[in-house]
Amino acid sequence: MHVLQVCAEIFPLLKTGGLADVAGALPAALAAEGAQVRVLLPGFPAILAGLEGGVEISHLAPPGAMAAADARLFFGRLPACGVDAYVINAPAFYTRNGGPYADAHQQPYADNHLRFALLGWTPAQVARRRDASWVPDVVHGHDWHAGLAPAYLRAEAERRGQALAPSLFTVHNLAYQGIFDAAHFAELSLPAHYFAMHGVEFHGRLNFMKAGLYYADRISTVSPSYAREIQHHDQGCGLDGLLRSRAHELEGILNGVDAAVWNPAVDPLLPAPFSADDPAGKASCKSALQRELGLKRAASAPLFCVVSRLTEQKGLHLVLEALPRLVEQGAQFALLGSGDAALEAAFRAAAEADPAAVAVRIGYDEPFAHRLIAASDVIMVPSHYEPCGLTQLYGLAYGALPLVRRVGGLADTVADARLETLDNDATGFVFEPFAAEALEATIRRALALYRRRADWKLVRQRGMRQHFGWDAAASRYMALYGILAPHSAP
Repeated sequence: MHVLQVCAEIFPLLKTGGLADVAGALPAALAAEGAQVRVLLPGFPAILAGLEGGVEISHLAPPGAMAAADARLFFGRLPACGVDAYVINAPAFYTRNGGPYADAHQQPYADNHLRFALLGWTPAQVARRRDASWVPDVVHGHDWHAGLAPAYLRAEAERRGQALAPSLFTVHNLAYQGIFDAAHFAELSLPAHYFAMHGVEFHGRLNFMKAGLYYADRISTVSPSYAREIQHHDQGCGLDGLLRSRAHELEGILNGVDAAVWNPAVDPLLPAPFSADDPAGKASCKSALQRELGLKRAASAPLFCVVSRLTEQKGLHLVLEALPRLVEQGAQFALLGSGDAALEAAFRAAAEADPAAVAVRIGYDEPFAHRLIAASDVIMVPSHYEPCGLTQLYGLAYGALPLVRRVGGLADTVADARLETLDNDATGFVFEPFAAEALEATIRRALALYRRRADWKLVRQRGMRQHFGWDAAASRYMALYGILAPHSAP
């Protein structure tokens, strides 16, 4: 089974969120199931720098306004990711001073529709044997950046009168859709009839996410609960009708955790190792972090953390409202993240007002994220919506009990600690109403359990023994690939 995975970022070379973690871990898990996986990525500087033995496969000649880029397709190995890769080397599109999607001022690039149309157009060229030695049986696109891949595959098949590789499209976050002005459709060289309600048109605009959802042969998303939620108005982001119409072709497959990266027993980024059976090193991690952040050195103080993009989706304004009461009850709080300027400023102000109990680090720092989660007693994920969530899974693995809202993948992965569940399945703390009062009530429950040390250790150990590896997800993806390309199934 030849699988071409199409994505915009991949851990550890380029990461802005959980998509990169998935893109980096899934190929190895699929390979263990018998698939031969290659990834297709834009030639961002970090990707090109990580490409080993890259050779030019083809001088691409994209149609329409995409031709403005001198695009060449390279093939090589990404040793840091353990996967073979095609990389689109198009400096005019991908070599920028800012990030992969926006400039240094967080303004999206004006030509993003062309930059990611090129990413979507190229899989059809690979399926047309641009690399004569390897042809995909299935094209698996991730999120709106790859949303046009199913559309270009369909258009090329219609033009040739011959089917190309079938496509699977995975939604990681429906709220980010890649919406552009309708005038840009003419620049993409898709058939004119594709700009329609039954196509890429969305309220008079061009929508890359909708293109993936409409033209893909099958759809998946990253948790069973989210698959149900996005078929309803409140979380469907305007696409719930389309998703309901394809409900029989939509599947929720829970993301996993890469144990090669997130395992406190062998994590080289931690000051001390620990495990469910030998948790002593966790106290050393906590002491080291308190020293690093200037927090009061108090082993008995429960440490709550947040590792997140700072957006309203993540419910962090609720955390700000609850923070004074959290600290009043003797807890400490540490945050790593960046995003909304007002949230950044508010968390900074909270840290400046009480530096012995509150610490804030703005930005993205992967090693620090490992140290922070390893040191913490509770990791907070009070999201308004959460397709899957990975930080709560990292928290479970590292003995930081998740405090989450009952939504999406959070509902699928965390079992609430209540008196009647302590001896059965409790692994964290769950609340439902999206309100500061509900969060504060759940914080009080967490602090009450923390004071009952034997019960706390029981729940923490159970959480650390939860298995959220990629093997189960890879098996389900392989089953989907087998439906799409039965002649290639093992």
